[in-house]
Amino acid sequence: MEIPKEIISIIRKLNKAGFEAYVVGGCVRDLARGAEPQDWDIATNAKPEEIKKVFPDSFYENNFFTVTAHTSSKKPNLKEVEITTFRLEAKYTDKRHPDEIRFAKTLEEDLARRDFTINAMALKISGARSIKIEIIDPFQGREDFKKKVIRTVGIADERFNEDALRMMRAIRLTATLADGWIIEEKTAEAVKKHAQWIKVISHERIRDELVKIIMSPRAFEGIELLRKLGLLTYILPELEEGCSVSQNKHHIYECYEHNLLSLKYASEQNFSKEIRIASLFHDIGKPRAKAGQGLDSTFYNHEIIGARMTEQILNRLKFPKKETEKIVRLVRYHLFYYNVGEVSESSVRRLVREAGPENMEDLLKVRMADRIGSGVPKAEPYKLRHLKYVIDKVSQDPISSKMLKIDGNAIMKILGIKPGPAIGHYLDILLGEVLEDPKKNKKEFLVKQTNKLGKMKIKELENLAKKAKEERMKVETKRDEMTKNKYWVT
Repeated sequence: MEIPKEIISIIRKLNKAGFEAYVVGGCVRDLARGAEPQDWDIATNAKPEEIKKVFPDSFYENNFFTVTAHTSSKKPNLKEVEITTFRLEAKYTDKRHPDEIRFAKTLEEDLARRDFTINAMALKISGARSIKIEIIDPFQGREDFKKKVIRTVGIADERFNEDALRMMRAIRLTATLADGWIIEEKTAEAVKKHAQWIKVISHERIRDELVKIIMSPRAFEGIELLRKLGLLTYILPELEEGCSVSQNKHHIYECYEHNLLSLKYASEQNFSKEIRIASLFHDIGKPRAKAGQGLDSTFYNHEIIGARMTEQILNRLKFPKKETEKIVRLVRYHLFYYNVGEVSESSVRRLVREAGPENMEDLLKVRMADRIGSGVPKAEPYKLRHLKYVIDKVSQDPISSKMLKIDGNAIMKILGIKPGPAIGHYLDILLGEVLEDPKKNKKEFLVKQTNKLGKMKIKELENLAKKAKEERMKVETKRDEMTKNKYWVT
């Protein structure tokens, strides 16, 4: 285990002042699995006032005996280190916060209040020149770590009664640590028994744990474990509505399973949070939209119903407004129809306008997750690549005289002429020059060229305009070829 010099320095300063100090909590677990801790926690028998004397440049603004010490580290996870006095917690009437927090006398008493055995280990660091590390493990956390088991410290009923969110945290740990982690049998039974307690937890805390599960490598397993242990009923009952709801001849999975498999693909591809949530919720409206039974059942407007449900869920869980708006749009427009040569460019423009140009790439990724979640072998068939090409094509600025820093009215004013075909010729010629050299698209240059063109005969002007149009067609064709090659379409 490699302990950062900043942590060693803090512990040595506390030891020099006559206090015990240990590295504790999740950072010990992360070190054991070879991962860099997200943050570092130190436990000590020094009281907060005593800690502040050792570290004058620190702050203490809470009721949990935690002092935050500043370091000179450039690493974000080491700039501030939390140092907490050994503590005991008594009674949790609201299943969220301890009714009373008291100073503990020993490290073992402090570790006994923690949630899971793998989080109840501590490191004792000693030695002046050569660092010695001793693992203190009163609850067999190392043994559980070897077996990949999540087990509560002491009696599971008591731990979950102290903080009901720990039930979700147990599932989150199985999803985030690595493959093969399981929840110990008695701990799992306690989650089933007390699942309804999750209702007293704030929506914000539930949201944060849910997002961690969704963003984990085993998001699929995490959501399914929420269902199996009875928590999904209280967190996402709308998603659970899809259980045992069969689909039609276009699908081989029931609604709930299809949504989970879509999330699985999105997590395997390391897609963003918004795409993963949209993949999980994209067909959440199907159970409420279903009409008929068997292979010919229908789900008309399920994307509209699902978008409305998604918005209600995300608002309930206090998701940020911008995230909510984006995810709702991805769910609302995931069912777009496209066949090569069958759907017009104007229809694609309308889709881009309604879903939002900034959302199109993510919308296509949701569609890919939807496809794989349906059991098809390819996430991106030819027609989806062709749609990407058309979206790119219709999103490009059209090559037209509107690109010029001068317009027909300006030309009439410069040359003192009336509206007529000649105005179009002037604009075509000027556009041709700008396409050849974009630096020429400046008002001064274009005015000067307009005066030159004004001295030409109409026949000469027509010939130049014709040539300019031909060159513009070549540019448009070349740009289209490049766009097609980008998406491997013909």
